[in-house]
Amino acid sequence: MNSSAHNATDNTSALEKGRDIVARLNPPLEGQLAEKYDDLVPDFAESLVEWAYGRHYARPGLDLKTRQLCTISALTVLGGQTSPQLKINIHHTLSAGAARSEVIEAIWQMAVYGGLPAAINGLNAAREVFDELDARQD
Repeated sequence: MNSSAHNATDNTSALEKGRDIVARLNPPLEGQLAEKYDDLVPDFAESLVEWAYGRHYARPGLDLKTRQLCTISALTVLGGQTSPQLKINIHHTLSAGAARSEVIEAIWQMAVYGGLPAAINGLNAAREVFDELDARQD
């Protein structure tokens, strides 16, 4: 699905576009972010949804699945300190239509650019997400 399909009209605000994408990937995300960070940084959640999802993920040119695969690749290369964000984005990548094998391959490819420790940390994060999802199905 082309990410431009998320845009109802050219007049849709970046916040609306972002909320459309978040609704597809992780509906409770904005509320969770607001609860955790808005007391520290007012409007943090809304700003993140508008900027990251509405201005970046909603751009034409790449579909949402590809953007999410790029995201988990970048987070993998950044290393173990990004594990919480990597896990959330692995969930988002699966919600965007990626297969588990595609997630693993995107992470493993980063061994070339971020090194084996970064790739291993990414694989560990993926295993945790997959195990969590499998446990929910039991």
